Amino acid sequence: MSMLTRFQNPGDVFVSVNVGYAPHSRDDVDKLLAYDRAKISASDVMYLVSNVADIASQSGAGRIGVAFDLEDSGPLDMDLDNVHRFAELGVRTMLPTYNHANAAGCGSLDVEDTGLTAWGRAITAEMNSAGMVPDGSHCSVRTGLDLCEISSKPVVYSHSCMRSVWDHPRNITDDQAIACAGTGGVIGITGVGIFLGPNTPTLDAMTQHIEYAANLVGVEHVGVSTDFSFDYEDFLAEVATNPQLFDENYTRWGPIQWMPPETFLRLGQHLKARGWGDHDVAAVLGGNFRRVAAQSWSTATPTGA
Repeated sequence: MSMLTRFQNPGDVFVSVNVGYAPHSRDDVDKLLAYDRAKISASDVMYLVSNVADIASQSGAGRIGVAFDLEDSGPLDMDLDNVHRFAELGVRTMLPTYNHANAAGCGSLDVEDTGLTAWGRAITAEMNSAGMVPDGSHCSVRTGLDLCEISSKPVVYSHSCMRSVWDHPRNITDDQAIACAGTGGVIGITGVGIFLGPNTPTLDAMTQHIEYAANLVGVEHVGVSTDFSFDYEDFLAEVATNPQLFDENYTRWGPIQWMPPETFLRLGQHLKARGWGDHDVAAVLGGNFRRVAAQSWSTATPTGA
């Protein structure tokens, strides 16, 4: 957790930390949440975000607000009560699926795409109720579109790039982006090299996706999310040893390259040099996601930490 300080800067800093994905059980997630929450509580630099007001109260303090996300609904163990339970522990976004089909729907690497299942629809309704934001990243096209159709609150693609810019199955189509914007949601362009281009985690590559998305759906529906892996060696080992979760689209360009936090922190300056105004830069660098949080987290129970 201490490595999150690489994102520290004088402005407001919010980081969502992943606490589980497809192979993880509820118990695995519980252990990760307990560990991370204890680290945050003991830190002078980090604080646990329960609601948007928490972030506003720390404005200008240089501290890092932290919430959590789940990249797959498998850790729910087919129990809807766990949606509220995880929300109470600080999980603020969740993906129905991760790359491949599960009980909730299909993934981005599936050949057959049957969309969101009845269970996936029930999860979505429960997320809306619990103050947890539905996230279409890693989902199939149809699953993502279904998610946007049935959600009563904004849907995000928290860490997804644009397929029209770089044709990768993990990237989203124009139709997905338009549907997301129709919910009031945000597409978070990510700094993972294989999703930006042929393993090119550069500010120029990220900006190409940002500007395409902004022209397509409006700057108010575009954000950024580095998806940086601090334990990248462990993740690369996961990719190599779990072919059931990943395919050649993750490996054909060599080891995955991520945009370092130090590079990411220069994005605002990079956009301004291209003629972007301060308001639009602020919206993309966090303002748009903050709007979604204000609309969605209002039903969440405070975490008490």
